[in-house]
Amino acid sequence: MEAKLKKTFQGIDVQLISSGGGVFEVTLNDRLIFSKRSLDRFPDDGEIEKLIEQG
Repeated sequence: MEAKLKKTFQGIDVQLISSGGGVFEVTLNDRLIFSKRSLDRFPDDGEIEKLIEQG
């Protein structure tokens, strides 16, 4: 996903932060935009890109 986001959004700062327990969270400008823990699911195809565009 990191490579896909970097390709889609030129110049975006994407960082993979390893953790345990199945945590998958995405933040944009220090704001949580997706949390697997809260939603109990992984994002659908294209969902993260749409959330970034909505910014």
